Amino acid sequence: MPPAADAVQTMTDENQPAVARTSAPQEAGAGPGAGRITELRVSANLMSLDTGVYCVFPAPGSRTPDPATGLPGVRITRCPGMVGRPEAVCISTFRDDGWLDGTAALVRVTDGPAQVLVTIYQAAGQPAENAPRLQVMRLTADPAAAVEPPAPPPKEREADVMAHIQAMGDVPGQFGEWIGKRGSRAWIEGFGISDKSAIAPGDVEYQGVLGRGWLSPWVNNGKFCGSRGMALPLLGLNVRLKGAAAKEYTVRYSATFVDGSAVGPIEEGTACESPGLAAMESFLIELVPKVEQDRPAGEKAEVERAAGDRGVRDSGSARSTATRAPAAKTPAARSGRR
Repeated sequence: MPPAADAVQTMTDENQPAVARTSAPQEAGAGPGAGRITELRVSANLMSLDTGVYCVFPAPGSRTPDPATGLPGVRITRCPGMVGRPEAVCISTFRDDGWLDGTAALVRVTDGPAQVLVTIYQAAGQPAENAPRLQVMRLTADPAAAVEPPAPPPKEREADVMAHIQAMGDVPGQFGEWIGKRGSRAWIEGFGISDKSAIAPGDVEYQGVLGRGWLSPWVNNGKFCGSRGMALPLLGLNVRLKGAAAKEYTVRYSATFVDGSAVGPIEEGTACESPGLAAMESFLIELVPKVEQDRPAGEKAEVERAAGDRGVRDSGSARSTATRAPAAKTPAARSGRR
């Protein structure tokens, strides 16, 4: 997390209101599965926040949601009524519907105090103590002082890669080029890879590093990974290829960080992050064709030499003479020693 963090709170089940359960009996004579309603254990909390930017995330050791049901699950939304002042609250999550799904939510309160609604869903048989525990970290007291105004929608550009950089907005770039500036201490809040480049849609996936051992969900090319205008930096990145792209290319990437460290190049599928988990300020993504990578160095040099010599016989003869010259000196030197 960025150094601006100044307060951490932990939400547990100990102070939560009584669990609400809703169920309806199945009608007599109804067949299996007809009109079935599954009972869930649901608890909700209204969380009051002052003006500022907050990060809400699962506390270490929280139970992992079941991959089939998604339970236990946490959803963070604005309050339904005017008392909670929903107009003063902006919530950004990795999923558009507000589910945390093991990740984090950024909550920006422009004119506090205001409230957000935190709802926890569990299977009916799960005990209350197994509910996910959440931590609330305050990133900055005044969002206007640390967060630039929302960036306008990016214009269409012929770019392979795009990054959203603190105080700069969206910055386009190409494979093989650095995006961001080393030593600028302007962190990267999010990035994306185009689905209109040499890589077909869905053939490259990437993640953002959010903490130690904590990465965002995999995102396909053509989609944005991270946040915009919420003052939350990425701490690194992870990239991998699949499909046709994995057969033609390998990918490697490097990054520099606001603490002055530099890491890479890293092979695909491995998180590129600094030892101290500093915010990332620039990165480089390289696509390497497998044909060039697998060709031996001597063969590469021979191909390049043949291409340069094609049609230039005089230059070739001169190089041949120069190559044979050292061999002529060898007998003379040996004769002198005898």
